[in-house]
Amino acid sequence: MENTKDLSGRRRRDSFGMFDGYDSCSEDTSSSSSSEESEEEVAPLPSNLPIIKNNGQVYTYPDGKSGMATCEMCGMVGVRDAFYSKTKRFCSVSCSRSYSSNSKKASILARLQGKPPTKKAKVLQKQPLVAKLAAYAQYQATLQNQAKTKAAVSMEGFSWGNYINSNSFIAAPVTCFKHAPMGTCWGDISENVRVEVPNTDCSLPTKVFWIAGIVKLAGYNALLRYEGFENDSSLDFWCNICGSDIHPVGWCAASGKPLVPPRTIQHKYTNWKAFLVKRLTGAKTLPPDFSQKVSESMQYPFKPCMRVEVVDKRHLCRTRVAVVESVIGGRLRLVYEESEDRTDDFWCHMHSPLIHHIGWSRSIGHRFKRSDITKKQDGHFDTPPHLFAKVKEVDQSGEWFKEGMKLEAIDPLNLSTICVATIRKVLADGFLMIGIDGSEAADGSDWFCYHATSPSIFPVGFCEINMIELTPPRGYTKLPFKWFDYLRETGSIAAPVKLFNKDVPNHGFRVGMKLEAVDLMEPRLICVATVTRIIHRLLRIHFDGWEEEYDQWVDCESPDLYPVGWCQLTGYQLQPPASQSSRESQSGSSKQKKKAKSQQYKGHKKMTTLQLKEELIDGEDYNFLQGASDQESNGSANFYIKQEP
Repeated sequence: MENTKDLSGRRRRDSFGMFDGYDSCSEDTSSSSSSEESEEEVAPLPSNLPIIKNNGQVYTYPDGKSGMATCEMCGMVGVRDAFYSKTKRFCSVSCSRSYSSNSKKASILARLQGKPPTKKAKVLQKQPLVAKLAAYAQYQATLQNQAKTKAAVSMEGFSWGNYINSNSFIAAPVTCFKHAPMGTCWGDISENVRVEVPNTDCSLPTKVFWIAGIVKLAGYNALLRYEGFENDSSLDFWCNICGSDIHPVGWCAASGKPLVPPRTIQHKYTNWKAFLVKRLTGAKTLPPDFSQKVSESMQYPFKPCMRVEVVDKRHLCRTRVAVVESVIGGRLRLVYEESEDRTDDFWCHMHSPLIHHIGWSRSIGHRFKRSDITKKQDGHFDTPPHLFAKVKEVDQSGEWFKEGMKLEAIDPLNLSTICVATIRKVLADGFLMIGIDGSEAADGSDWFCYHATSPSIFPVGFCEINMIELTPPRGYTKLPFKWFDYLRETGSIAAPVKLFNKDVPNHGFRVGMKLEAVDLMEPRLICVATVTRIIHRLLRIHFDGWEEEYDQWVDCESPDLYPVGWCQLTGYQLQPPASQSSRESQSGSSKQKKKAKSQQYKGHKKMTTLQLKEELIDGEDYNFLQGASDQESNGSANFYIKQEP
């Protein structure tokens, strides 16, 4: 009676959706009956190790005195006396019935084939289970090999967790990146949130779980500590919170997965049930549909073989047709349509202002390089226009930008600088062709395109007001540069302040925050980076390990910024920081490559005139390009001081 009462009590669920039975059993029971075939399937397990079975019961193995059994249906290993039926072949009623149902199906199938069911058929039913247990030794060896491999990689590779821990860095929260997975539905995930994760401090042949709390968040990455370790950080570990092995509390109970305390602390408490109830009461966990939301947020509408118009990386004044080759985390590898060997490519995000639907250039009067390919290749199709990033509608009928007006703009060929610039042509739908004063080609071949609402263009005096160094026109000798004198000397007027985008969203970035950022001078690279300055919505991004000359001004809503852990989540290659010693030792490689990269774009800028003249002789047609502007914002704030006369 007492045993029956005890077992029925164990099967009750508590308010957490967990089963009763977290209390370790201390009965010293021995097997009263054991079949030969069951004994052959028993795998040796550590003694005194609590385990929570499918039905929520907890068993201990006191010095190995209790006989063990393996469920012939589901493979669960447990104390033989706790198993169902006299033969102790199944861990629960449901497994017994499922096995019986399968046996009946096998018997009927045998009769239909004209063969009587034999004992051999039953053995085949158990074969996967025997194989699973026989593979235990191989499984343990694999774990050891993986541990060695991970140790070797961690010595040479980059680890965000180690990087942040050793320097006490802070990462930008996921909510700062609306375009990234979970960026708009991250919710209240923060420190002290509890999750169920694999228990790596365990030597069982099956995968088991335990509850852990978030100690620190760094983007998608979380530093976790198993419940029961309190202030002991010896087994703390980093993991990506969006990974497939991270679950809300209660998932194990609902999924029939075992919760097992880590081996290091298994003797610390005698009543794990009471401990967990006390620790989890009032605690937060992940939403039940968290993994589903992660999966949905990583579905992207752009597909391979879609055709787009994209900036020509060799001539920024025009666009070309390109085809989506691959999509990784929303980033597109575009191959220019005329590239025969498919190596002439360009990387950008699907929300980048550098890509547009087919026909965009013609519709606004933008320069465009006609393709030598007269018809679309098989399987290629035009991307639906609604998939591209939308720009704000503007009213050009009233006071508007005019050709010759002066302003300040981020130079797309040197993103670390904000330069004196001029509006060279006004296009349709609010787009402007802009040239950098002192370095323009006579034929406008080095003009670039920004939208009127782009956060990458600023009114005259913006840099001075915000204490940013303004790059004067090349060759201008009257220094320090003064806008009032320059406007008078050139007979120009400044673009009205009210025409610029003055919206400043509550972006959440802070100076010193870590993130992963695209090197826009080499857009296939994503690097470890830091926010070093914030001017309203404008961020100064520094690439860790590199000199400040490689910094880039980027908008806070740029799709080229990502949370820590984005590369790991999407499978993209992350470029680690360059250490001082490696930079010095690689003076002929990494550092020079970085410099050559920036010089390459400057070189394109200088060569554009000759290249375009040669192509014009060949009769190529042009219309015009949108440059490296960033996404527009939500929210509003006037951050300009009255313009100097």
